[in-house]
Amino acid sequence: MSNSSPPVYRNSLAEHSNGRPLAKFASNAFAVACATCTIVCMATLVVLLWKIFQFGWGRVNLDFITSFPSSTAENAGIKSSLVGSLYLIGLTALFSVPLGVGTAIYLEEYCKPSRWRTFAQTNIANLAGVPSIVYGILGLGLFVRAMSLNRSLLAGALTLTLVILPIVILASQEALRAVPKTIRQASYALGATRWQTVWGQLLPASLPGILTGVILALSRALGEAAPLLAIGAATYTAFLPQDIVHDDFSVLPLQIYNWTDQPQEAFHQAAAAAIVVLLTVLICMNALAVFLRYRFSKRIQW
Repeated sequence: MSNSSPPVYRNSLAEHSNGRPLAKFASNAFAVACATCTIVCMATLVVLLWKIFQFGWGRVNLDFITSFPSSTAENAGIKSSLVGSLYLIGLTALFSVPLGVGTAIYLEEYCKPSRWRTFAQTNIANLAGVPSIVYGILGLGLFVRAMSLNRSLLAGALTLTLVILPIVILASQEALRAVPKTIRQASYALGATRWQTVWGQLLPASLPGILTGVILALSRALGEAAPLLAIGAATYTAFLPQDIVHDDFSVLPLQIYNWTDQPQEAFHQAAAAAIVVLLTVLICMNALAVFLRYRFSKRIQW
C-alpha cells in the first residue's frame, strides 16, 4: 500500500499542473469576453445618447418647455405632456408606496411561513416580469370600462400602480431583510410590541433601501408608454388636465411617439429634444435615489 500511494499522488499533481495553463487561459478569455461586451454596450449607449443630444439639444429652451404642442413643429412644446407626466407620477406614488410598503411589512413581519405566503411571494416575483402592455389591457378593462374612470389621469395612475407595485414590494422586502435580526430581538426584549418595532426600528433602518426601490420604480413608470396607449391616453393635448377623473391627459413618452410618427424632420427634432428632457428628469430621479440612500445610510449605525 505504501509503495502504490506516492505514484497516485504524483500523477494527480501532474494532471493538476498540466491543467493549470488551460484553466488560466479560459479565465482570461472569459474576462476579455465580459469586458468586450461591456465596452460594446457602453459604446452603443454613448453613440445613441450623442446622436439624440446632437440632434435635439438645439430645441431645448424655455419656450419649448413652457409651450403647448402645436400643429406646426416650430411652435410645438411639451408643457402639457411634461405636466401630465408629473401629475401621473405623483398619483402613482400616492397609490403604490403605501400599498407596496404595507404589503412588504405584512409578508416579512406579520405573515407566518405557510403555503399561502410562498404562493403570494412567488406570484409577486412573477408579476414583476410581466410586460407592461398586459397591465395596460387590464387597466382598460378594469379602470376605464368597469369603473368608468374614462381615459383620465386616475385611470393611468392606477394602471401604472399595477405595473410598479410588484417592484416596490420586492424592493421593500429586500430592505427589511437587510435589517439585522438583533435589532428586532433587542426591541422585543425591551417590551416593544410588533407594531412599535416595525414603526420605530425597522422602517427607519430600512428607509434608504425602500426609498431607492420606490424612486427607481417610479423612474420606470415615467418612461412607460404601452400601458397608457392601451387605456386610451392622448398623444396630443393642448391644455392642462384640471380633473383627474374626466379630463384627457398626455405624457412625455406618448408625445415623443406622436412626433416621431410625423413625416416632417422638424417634429423629429422636437421628439429628440423631448427625449433629452425626459432623460434629464430620469437622471435627476436616479441621482435623488443615490443621494437619499447615502444621506440616510450615514445616520444608521448597526
